[in-house]
Amino acid sequence: MASVTSLTASVQQRLASALSAALPEAADADPLLRRSDRADYQANGILALAKKAKANPRELATQVVAQVESGEVIKEIEVSGPGFLNITLTDKAITENLAARYADADGRLGVPFVEHPGTTVIDYAQPNVAKEMHVGHLRSAVIGDAVVKILEFTGENVVRRHHIGDWGTQFGMLIQYLDEHPHELDHKDTQVSGEEAMSNLDRLYKAARKLFDSDEEFKTRARRRVVDLQAGDPHTLATWQKFVDESKIYFFSVFEKLDMEIRDADIVGESGYNDMLDETCRLLEESGVAVRSEGALCVFFDDIKGPEGNPVPLIVRKTDGGYGYAATDLSAIRDRVFNLKANSLIYVVDARQSLHFKMVFETARRAGWLNDEDVKAYQLAFGTVLGKDGKPFKTREGETVRLVDLLDEAVDRATTVVREKDALGQLSEEDIAERGAQVGIGAVKYADLSTSASRDYKFDLDQMVSLNGDTSVYLQYAYARIQSILRKAGEVRPQPHPELELAEAERALALHMDAFAETVSDSATEYAPHKLAAYLYQLASLYTTFYDKCPVLKAESAQQVENRLFLCDVTARTLHQGMVLLGIRTPERL
Repeated sequence: MASVTSLTASVQQRLASALSAALPEAADADPLLRRSDRADYQANGILALAKKAKANPRELATQVVAQVESGEVIKEIEVSGPGFLNITLTDKAITENLAARYADADGRLGVPFVEHPGTTVIDYAQPNVAKEMHVGHLRSAVIGDAVVKILEFTGENVVRRHHIGDWGTQFGMLIQYLDEHPHELDHKDTQVSGEEAMSNLDRLYKAARKLFDSDEEFKTRARRRVVDLQAGDPHTLATWQKFVDESKIYFFSVFEKLDMEIRDADIVGESGYNDMLDETCRLLEESGVAVRSEGALCVFFDDIKGPEGNPVPLIVRKTDGGYGYAATDLSAIRDRVFNLKANSLIYVVDARQSLHFKMVFETARRAGWLNDEDVKAYQLAFGTVLGKDGKPFKTREGETVRLVDLLDEAVDRATTVVREKDALGQLSEEDIAERGAQVGIGAVKYADLSTSASRDYKFDLDQMVSLNGDTSVYLQYAYARIQSILRKAGEVRPQPHPELELAEAERALALHMDAFAETVSDSATEYAPHKLAAYLYQLASLYTTFYDKCPVLKAESAQQVENRLFLCDVTARTLHQGMVLLGIRTPERL
């Protein structure tokens, strides 16, 4: 089904036609239409056009107004100030437009599919094998998951990639230790929880590290094991696979707690590109992009300097013949561009790795694997999670905060809030636990997503689970309140009535819903979930005002009850769909 034209697009079209008639050379000019406090819309583009045409802006604005057809859509248009246009729409057009979205069987609420979908590979949620996930892993997972959902909703072909740390020197130490102590990872019970899996790995890592630091002979055997691993020795690889499998049990348990779908097929770690490393280096050296320097294979840049201002090379292969992150990342680019046929590569990675990715992307451009037309790479760099004190989030002992502990505490706090709100005892303990999880995890995700990814943000659970302010609980509560009204309405069904006049709060709510499609499209184009979060918060705020000022079930007439129920239902659908795209649940009752 074709998407419903938004009111904004409809007004834009009419203004563009009027502009073209009044000033033929302005045929493709943008009227710069914006929502306004003075009217429904304000058009500001005439000032710049008049200046260009050496015309009087107010006179040009008056000529444009004379060309605009008012009636079905535009109720009133007037010139304001030096040449702004204030535009007021008819109530009928507002209700009819919303009704068309409401009736749309595909449930997309007017969000169009992109005209020419491409293939986007998103690299996000990148934990390390045999290591616990901490608060630093939160942002990559949550932001990446939201961007995946938003892009897929607009019709883009999205390939998910979880580039887990599953290769390197530490595995020689772990494999050798497990080989010498085989009982350490044997499970009497085959069903191991994620917590147990990580506890086993953590214990193993500490024991191996202790032996590695105190026993020179073990250290030598461990280093030999790294060589065996890289050479593909079957027994060594089989032991390594045990670590990966054990870690995955843990990863999946954490992602399940985060209410995120992570598929095994999408986990392609550093090891997945091992067979490509040699060829990547050969291609870079043969093309002259990389050169040998002091025994290492390096790429040099004139414009990229380190913190001290010295040129920083990208080391693709080390002096000892070992490969670093650069070789793996460049091989991953080759795989994603040539095998997966990607047009866009997005890396949801900590801003502190920006220099590394700047060099990797530039190297890939010089090699001809990336360009600015067909295949682009973009680092969606995110800031740091801070504690209430504004410093990087740590435990009291100065340790990095475990992600599982953080999520459990959020769920505990939210469960308390849900229990307190259920004063009449209508929810069972099972219901309270389920809603506590949905509210707690939603609170953590929303706090992250409502902040621009590049900014740091403070992790304050008290604020996150508050019913007041810009929180997911506020949005979830607005949704649950609407569901309660719809239940109380009983046999009375939501029904649009375009013939009715709209109160100010009804107009504001309806016009904001008209911007949903544009907001989703902008969030997709800019990889900016925070724009959608801001839109949804404003929607919930406008709904609260509407609820306070416009009685729904006790409205003046039967038609007005139906029309207001209709406004409630479209609001609920918009809130629900928007929250789905952010990866946050909307409980029917709270």
